[in-house]
Amino acid sequence: MFVEMKPSFDPDGYTVQSVIDACAGLGALSMGMWAHAYVLRNCEIDANFDILVKNSLIEMYCKCGSLRMALQVFHGMSKRDVNSWNAMILGFAVHGEAERVFEHFDQMVSEERIQPNPITFVGVLSACNHRGLVEEGCKYFDIMVNKFKIEPVLQHYGCLIDLLARNGLIEEALDTVSKMPMKPDDVIWRSLLDSTCRQSGGLSLSLSEEMARRLMADEANASSEAYVLLSRVYASANRWNEVGLIRKLMSDKGLTKEPGCSSVEINGTVHEFFAGDSTHPQAKEIYQFLDVIEERLKGEGYIQDFTQAPLVNEGEDGKGNSLRLHSERLAIAFGILKSKPGIPIRVFKNLRVCGDCHNFTKLISKIFNVEIVMRDRLRFHRFKDGSCSCMDFW
Repeated sequence: MFVEMKPSFDPDGYTVQSVIDACAGLGALSMGMWAHAYVLRNCEIDANFDILVKNSLIEMYCKCGSLRMALQVFHGMSKRDVNSWNAMILGFAVHGEAERVFEHFDQMVSEERIQPNPITFVGVLSACNHRGLVEEGCKYFDIMVNKFKIEPVLQHYGCLIDLLARNGLIEEALDTVSKMPMKPDDVIWRSLLDSTCRQSGGLSLSLSEEMARRLMADEANASSEAYVLLSRVYASANRWNEVGLIRKLMSDKGLTKEPGCSSVEINGTVHEFFAGDSTHPQAKEIYQFLDVIEERLKGEGYIQDFTQAPLVNEGEDGKGNSLRLHSERLAIAFGILKSKPGIPIRVFKNLRVCGDCHNFTKLISKIFNVEIVMRDRLRFHRFKDGSCSCMDFW
């Protein structure tokens, strides 16, 4: 709509700010950069609105995977408010840059004398969660409550509970749930279920079943995620009858697993791929190049990880064929084919990246000497020289 109206209408700063916010949600870096340039060239903005626009730019660049540009805007601000600091802290957090989050928090509080608010601590606790920093997370939760007298809300508890659970401290996480002054929501129960799925042993199986029952009991907000996670638990235990029962239950309730979808922006155009997609005009070329990629990766010792392959009792060949059709692989292959050398490939995925695709992408970054920035449902991953910024914790 904005592109269509521009020839006959000169947008003001408020209109461009709306475009910047939309670009942040879509991960449309090229359009966001264009909007930034338009503001600099054409909009006269007073000091207060200047802060609003630049806060939006910081958020947009962070959500589009460009921390460098976000920092450039942040450092160029003559005046910053608490939202400016929050935008930068949240940006560092979702990129897994915990140390820089702590640095900016200290600078905000100690040097700039700006009082943090609840959103500030969502960013700080998220940073601890993305890096698995249990001690630091508990410390900052205590600082929030006892030093700054901020009453924790569900988001704060959710960060802390997820941090504990994902680090194997299931009992401590459940104890935190029991002491919360409010009722845990589905996000917290899904977090606990996901974490118990990763643990091994009979205790975690019974816990997984209990978490799943709590989620499934909420018919009004029923989703497929609890069923899929519980199916994964049963599949890992080779309990295929239970896997089949869960799938039948999903079918009876009209629930379907959310399809994987990834997008990549090439020369200002966003290309979208679904798992197993064959509708792209260059699908044949993409799949041929995927074959080339896989042969080169096998030469480097790549072995498929089937732990998150389809939850059916089939052989490794069938599971391997499914893994190679994951949407991010199609987007990455297309990105390598069509991007200019030296330009990072930015992929945006609606689901959490699986372990096999994570290993696959690390090797691609090394063998093809390319930087790949991937935003999945949880966070950003920056793949370069065979390693990932998440340090294999996500």
